[in-house]
Amino acid sequence: MLKNNGKKSAVFVAASAGLSLLLLLMMMMMMVAVQHHQVQVDEDTGGGGGEDTGTRAVLRDAAQGPGVKKGFSAYFTKLTRGRRDAEKPAGSAASSLPPPPAEDISADDIFIAVKTTKKFHRSRLSLLLDTWISRNMQQTYIFTDGEDEELKKKMGSHAINTNCSAAHSRQALSCKMAVEYDKFIESGKKWFCHVDDDNYVNARTLVKLLSQYPHTQDMYIGKPSLDRPIEATERLGDNKMKPVNFWFATGGAGFCVSRGLALKMSPWASGGHFMNTAEKIRLPDDCTVGYIVESVLGVPLTRSNLFHSHLENLQQVSRSEIHKQITLSYGMFENKSNIINLKGAFSVEEDPSRFKSVHCLLYPDTPWCPPQVAF
Repeated sequence: MLKNNGKKSAVFVAASAGLSLLLLLMMMMMMVAVQHHQVQVDEDTGGGGGEDTGTRAVLRDAAQGPGVKKGFSAYFTKLTRGRRDAEKPAGSAASSLPPPPAEDISADDIFIAVKTTKKFHRSRLSLLLDTWISRNMQQTYIFTDGEDEELKKKMGSHAINTNCSAAHSRQALSCKMAVEYDKFIESGKKWFCHVDDDNYVNARTLVKLLSQYPHTQDMYIGKPSLDRPIEATERLGDNKMKPVNFWFATGGAGFCVSRGLALKMSPWASGGHFMNTAEKIRLPDDCTVGYIVESVLGVPLTRSNLFHSHLENLQQVSRSEIHKQITLSYGMFENKSNIINLKGAFSVEEDPSRFKSVHCLLYPDTPWCPPQVAF
């Protein structure tokens, strides 16, 4: 019995010794592997100059010190923590950065068409000429319906008499849009942007927005005035009709079309085709643009809340956000005066549209702006 116990003890001791030796060999092999990997990292990074960071640092820490077990524990702890940190979402500072431009453009690449009528040359257009147009004379083209020598002196060939009717009918509006389209194609510019004579345009933010998209791609950018697609009836001829529905960007807030898309619109928009297309659906100019782009060509509207018309509550645009907007407007909303709520350089009596105050906020170096106004 004692003999058997002695044999068992001997076997147990031998097995324990063998297991310890095996564990020791495994630890030594792991240390060699770690040190070998460290050498490779050093070689890959050009030696050991400078401060150690990242994987290289945790490998070094794991291979050093009296406790190998402790070193490997620290290594895996740091590795797990590093992976966890890498999976964290980017901080607010990084996420708030604007996207990098897809194309480097300037204001000279944009064709800004302003639609007006002769009876508004003094009451509306003069205000635009004194404010935002004065900073963007080379990019802006005035489309009107009557001759005006004073306007010609200021704008030169950029004052265009469309010879369209002065009526505010869908036919007259579409007539002017047809001329706008043809003049843009002739200009060779990269972007076509349409606005009305009650819009203030911030060309700097417009350039920033359009630079996010290549002008060769199909881009239709603006803001709808409806909360649903418009429903219309397309006349096919022989008394045949079919229902169509599509989104459109309201001309009252302004919209932009890339040159790539504008060229594709040509069969339905160039020459007299735009007016023919408008008659097929019997809708105004901005709706017709949406019909051609969305319904015919299948290009979706890219929405931007930086465009504003008098059909929305302009009081909701805060002073701190004005410099970020692309277009502003003024008029009546729900039977009340609808203007930007801005305590600026001029009183409401002096500046009922608030465009002068907005302009002095954005361009305080304007000669007629009070000197104390600064953005």
